[in-house]
Amino acid sequence: MTLQRVQRGLAIVVGLFVLYTAATGPFEGLIQRALFLALVTCLGFALYPLGAGKSWRPAGLAIDLALCAVSVAACAYVVVNYDEIMTTLPWASTLDMVLTAGLVLAVLELGRRTVGLIFPVLVLIGLGYALFGNYLPGPLRHRGFDSAFVTETIFLGDLGIWGMLTGVAATVIAAFVLFGALLLHTGGGQAFMDLAMRLGGRQPGGAAKIATIASGLFGMISGSAVANVATTGNFTIPMMIRLGYPRPFAAAVEAVASTGGQIAPPIMGAAAFVMAEILGVSYWTIIVGAILPAVLFYLSVFMTVHFVALRRGLAIVPDDEVPVWATILAPRRVLPILAALGGLGAGIWMGRSISTSAFYGIVGLLIAFVATEAGRLTVRQMAGKLLDGLEDAGKGLVIIGVLLAGAQVLVSMINLTGIGVTLSSLIVSLAGDSVVLVAMIVGVVCLIMGMGLPTTAAYVLVAAVLAPAMTAVGIDPLAAHLFVFYFATISVITPPVCVAVFVGSGIANTNWLPAAGEAVRLGAVTYIVPFLLLLYPGMLLGGGPLEILEAVAAGLVLVLAVPALLSGARLFGSRPVDVAIYAVVIALAIYPQPVTPFLALAILIGAHLTGRTQRRAVA
Repeated sequence: MTLQRVQRGLAIVVGLFVLYTAATGPFEGLIQRALFLALVTCLGFALYPLGAGKSWRPAGLAIDLALCAVSVAACAYVVVNYDEIMTTLPWASTLDMVLTAGLVLAVLELGRRTVGLIFPVLVLIGLGYALFGNYLPGPLRHRGFDSAFVTETIFLGDLGIWGMLTGVAATVIAAFVLFGALLLHTGGGQAFMDLAMRLGGRQPGGAAKIATIASGLFGMISGSAVANVATTGNFTIPMMIRLGYPRPFAAAVEAVASTGGQIAPPIMGAAAFVMAEILGVSYWTIIVGAILPAVLFYLSVFMTVHFVALRRGLAIVPDDEVPVWATILAPRRVLPILAALGGLGAGIWMGRSISTSAFYGIVGLLIAFVATEAGRLTVRQMAGKLLDGLEDAGKGLVIIGVLLAGAQVLVSMINLTGIGVTLSSLIVSLAGDSVVLVAMIVGVVCLIMGMGLPTTAAYVLVAAVLAPAMTAVGIDPLAAHLFVFYFATISVITPPVCVAVFVGSGIANTNWLPAAGEAVRLGAVTYIVPFLLLLYPGMLLGGGPLEILEAVAAGLVLVLAVPALLSGARLFGSRPVDVAIYAVVIALAIYPQPVTPFLALAILIGAHLTGRTQRRAVA
């Protein structure tokens, strides 16, 4: 009980810190990042204690306290010596090296506890390469850097652990995580679920469509596939199983739908903010570019579920379980969401920073929540919901803060050694300057590198190493970064390390392998959409109206034809004929000529209408 109180107290402190800095503006760069990292590491060691429930827990507690102490000491050192660090070029002393080693060790140990061994091992490989890469043969060799220089890069400046990724985590991402947590805890979560049930429940495959809609709505706010599966999946997966859906299919639907939340604006697994910083463009440029691919993703999942439901005869949700519109549109459900979005939009319209705009959204949310719940809930109950939101935000920021701090260390080593440029050159030379070959190689490598890593960490890694290979052959930087981001994202549903499928299979109590097969089929279009970003500039909603229409037409063909092909949907009743038509229209859609997307869409619509007329005539 004491540990739980410590966890809750620290989490609320983190949430209040985020709320305060969003309202008043962040502290100076390194100070804000150091304070944030000190808070999340302390909370992290409380949330993920070493040896919990084991006989050797006292030794684990001593290790936790030591790592926590060195983390706080290192962060406090940066806060106290901020002026010297930023105005001079300090040489690394023995104390600096000790504090750096302790802080990096603490961050990597928390990374191991939260997401597994793969991430800290990658960071250690990066550090080892920086220190000993001068002993390697061939093009991977570099001139070598000693421990003092590596310490100065990581700790005594804003290029290492205090760099841009940690800064984004401590400001923009933190504010939006708090915004989302408070929104969900003040009724937004139930409103999303009720809306999903109403929109999808009475259609064929209703429970699976509820999972698709609800996971998309939740994912747009949370931006975490695994957390999304664990949240909405505990409701949607048992519902699907109760209505007779196969367990692997139920697990796959939830895993794929939750994955889509990572590529759906506005948060995109926090990657939208990171991508904007890396590319040096506005946040809204990223959002606009990601809208059409996200819509295509969810349409494809929805259509696949629809075709499978028709073929298998999957049940709809009973009427008595579907909420009525009066409940869904009740003021206490709708007004907090509208006020939150209105406050966010007002901040942006007035030209405020993204963090401050998120604070305005929180203020609007709180005003509407108190106004609509006054008289229904006591002051204590309302305060409890708000504290729960602050607690959830603080806990959610542990993984984000630790991973982005660790990823910043790795990125600084990649930049220091130049390995990213070296690997990009090797890929380009291997592919012979072919855009398609470069994209295919990069896509496969992204899937491999992203396995076992959370979305944001996976994106940062592949963006630093692989995106330059794509821009080197003339691909638009935004398209290149979205390309690697999507492939890093869908690694969570791609065997063998498909963590979202693992979680969904655990809830469904089924073997993960058949669930992974179902997930790949449900998310098949997602493996193709990134290539449309390269083939059709209009996919980013840029260029002229004709280019955008071409992209929309090509996307619609894929959204309809690929799920229909994989689920065995009929056109004329002859499987070979149907497969041939689907194959032709898919080929036309991915052949970037001005007329081919429209031709493919016309053929698909014409075949559907003709086949339906023939089936009716026979009937």
